[in-house]
Amino acid sequence: MDQVSSVSGGAPAASAALAPAKPARLCAPLDGWLIPLSAVDDPVFSGRVLGDGFAIDPTATTLRAPFDGVITSIHRARHALTLRADDGAEILMHIGLDTVGLKGEGFTAHVAEGDRVSTGEPLIDFDMDVVSQLVRSLMVPIILTNGGAFSLSAVATDRVVAAGDALVDIHPVDGATATPAAPAAPAASDGAVERRTVTLTDPFGIHARPAGLLAAFAKSTQSAVTISFDGRRADPKSPTALMLLGAECGAVLTIEATGPDAAATATRIAAMLGTEAAETAPAPSAASTPSATPAPAAAVAASPPIAAGTALDLTGVTAAPGLAVGVSHRLILAIATVVEAGADPATEAAALAVAFDATRSAIAAEIAALGPSAGPQGEILGAHLAFLDDPDLRAASDALIAAGKSAGFAWKTAIETRVAALRALGKPILIERAADLLDVQRRVLLALSGDHDVAPDFAPDTVLFADDLLPSQFTALDLSRVVGIVLAGGGPTSHLAILAASRGIPAIVAVGPDALRIPDGEPCLLDADAGTLRIGAPAEAIEVTRRAATVRRDRAAADLAAAAGDCHMADGTRIEVFANLGGADDVAGALGNGAEGCGLLRSEFLFLDRATAPSEDEQLMRYQAVATGLQGRPLIVRTLDAGADKQVPYADPPKEENPALGMRGIRLSLARPELLRTQIRAILRIEPHGQARIMLPMIATLEDLRKVRRVVETESRALGRTTPIEVGIMVEVPSVALLAEVFAAEADFFSIGTNDLTQYTLAMDRGNAGLADRIDPLHPAVLRLVAMAAEGARIHGRVTGVCGALASLPLAAPVLIGLGVTELSATPAAIPALKARIRTLTLKRCTELAEAARRADSGDAVRRLLADAGLDA
Repeated sequence: MDQVSSVSGGAPAASAALAPAKPARLCAPLDGWLIPLSAVDDPVFSGRVLGDGFAIDPTATTLRAPFDGVITSIHRARHALTLRADDGAEILMHIGLDTVGLKGEGFTAHVAEGDRVSTGEPLIDFDMDVVSQLVRSLMVPIILTNGGAFSLSAVATDRVVAAGDALVDIHPVDGATATPAAPAAPAASDGAVERRTVTLTDPFGIHARPAGLLAAFAKSTQSAVTISFDGRRADPKSPTALMLLGAECGAVLTIEATGPDAAATATRIAAMLGTEAAETAPAPSAASTPSATPAPAAAVAASPPIAAGTALDLTGVTAAPGLAVGVSHRLILAIATVVEAGADPATEAAALAVAFDATRSAIAAEIAALGPSAGPQGEILGAHLAFLDDPDLRAASDALIAAGKSAGFAWKTAIETRVAALRALGKPILIERAADLLDVQRRVLLALSGDHDVAPDFAPDTVLFADDLLPSQFTALDLSRVVGIVLAGGGPTSHLAILAASRGIPAIVAVGPDALRIPDGEPCLLDADAGTLRIGAPAEAIEVTRRAATVRRDRAAADLAAAAGDCHMADGTRIEVFANLGGADDVAGALGNGAEGCGLLRSEFLFLDRATAPSEDEQLMRYQAVATGLQGRPLIVRTLDAGADKQVPYADPPKEENPALGMRGIRLSLARPELLRTQIRAILRIEPHGQARIMLPMIATLEDLRKVRRVVETESRALGRTTPIEVGIMVEVPSVALLAEVFAAEADFFSIGTNDLTQYTLAMDRGNAGLADRIDPLHPAVLRLVAMAAEGARIHGRVTGVCGALASLPLAAPVLIGLGVTELSATPAAIPALKARIRTLTLKRCTELAEAARRADSGDAVRRLLADAGLDA
């Protein structure tokens, strides 16, 4: 049967030998709008791949137990869990779509696997303000995962429900067993056991989508299959059993299949799970048999192509935004052949050296061809050059060659060992960067074998399909013919994503094996903003999208081409446009989009998700990398903005009734002076002196600012620093705006955090879903406080910037500038359009609009004002 208890060694399961005659009652787990499962914008849920159920569009931020039971699993990203009722029925609750990629950001779990809970008990809290900005939907599917043993009664959808409302009954299926024994290995008497060993490559492990797709495939086969990991076994027909394996990226899984299609089944499942499929057991001796480098598993073992003309909708993850209409073309990699046994070590070492030289020359030539505007592509290729000279990789290769291995086998093994180590860390960004190592591996192996890539020949307006696309392959493409990219694998922060975005090519990744089933020449409608792909869309939909894509592409290209220069309004007024950054990895993309500096470096990312605070030297290394990347441009480092929804356990934060009004931002830093002093010292050491500035979050009183200034002065003297450093404050609390002239006498600059300023001005928790449509940063009350802050700063000759979300909206630029703001710090992607909008404005017109906006009675009235002025686009 398809139930989670098929995993041995998992969370404790409630006893369910016999289902009670009375059906279990399932209550609403949270407030919201009840919708049918078919309305969820994800085929794994809407297609009932995981099971039957319904969904709730939430208006509350606490997921509660829908019945009494036991938590059988909770995903490490804290966005999903399964709950087993006493009769054995099991429900999966999944908060939002694509939320696994948030790695737990915005989610707080109140339970653990094995906990017993009662109806209505809080299970997970989520920050709607954070999560809704990062994923495409907050829909919460509620799925009955063991439908073979239970069924749901009918439910009336399209209505408002409240947590605790009785929704459906769960009925046992006559003759079904809720908790079968864990699956045994496929019996040899049913045929030979086909066995595959794979390394799990999904950055987020086995979560709902891959589990559902695996289960759907497993149910379509004629073979008995088990998947094993770390002493646990699962029947892949059960998605919850797969999730309960607890397998993370880098885990080694064993697949065993027996039956008439065992070989094809095992190979296909291996392709869906990992990038490499092992030989069928028993494997030949490595010492006696040449080993060929396998092609990507998805390319080796994908299902047969779909028939031409078949309509198909696929979903993935946005890697580079945009719309595209074109025709499909599958990209096939050249694969180098590698044998394990080498000739004499001197010969093999010499061959590897020649291959290194050839690869180095090829990369250097590509960088030179890019010219002075190489941008992100040149930086990535530069990193590849560094890999060729990595002493650890060279030493590992030399050791294997000395042991009698071939140059190709030695280099391949050295790279794969490093890649496995990166993947084992479980950090998506590092996992995606492993692709760069594999790229260099492949280039050297091709040089050793004398093979080379054949330049693909494809039609204009091509949408490229591939398992993954390495940076070197991207570089070699005729991008004038490419309008979109669709990858079965990959990740949203990979270098491919950076490269595609830098060239304005819409791209989606992590689509899954079905992406490799699309035959060449099929019409494609790619909406990378939504992460969707339509094959065989109606002609009218294609034409509408084509026109929209052309307009957007032309506008974006023009904006990007003009983004590099300093930003001046039409009347010559200077407005600085900076970028909000999370770390050094963001710098190249920001500069490529026209950022004139960093107006907000979120230092808290360095403090989160770790057991101890970062050292002074570690902080300096990270901050200096950003400063160096900015090439002398301004860098504003915000001190630790923790507390409330961003917890650092080692700071021993207090338990508070209202964290948003409690120990957060600078208050927490002042309460933990060792954290503050260490961070201040690291910032003071950034070179050259004068480039970096310090910005303090959640300042509410002058004494807060004065205390930090004393720390800065003390640590400056201790370091022997004589160059002053600017210390500014964030305007997030109304008290600062109201006393702006007083604060400006002692602060060197202001930066307005519109998210919190709106929250505190309107007395509305920005994490409260029920208030989401009323928390409006364009509310005239908020705008008046912005004006007061800017006026107080002007009196003392201070700059006022905005680094909150409002700064990233071109719509808001004329109002903010008219209120006295002279610096906007936005998300990198928003900068070209923001600069383009600013350059059409005059200060006189902005001042008129701002004055009218201050007199308006609502945020909607402000929007109407801007629309009437032709500024609503």
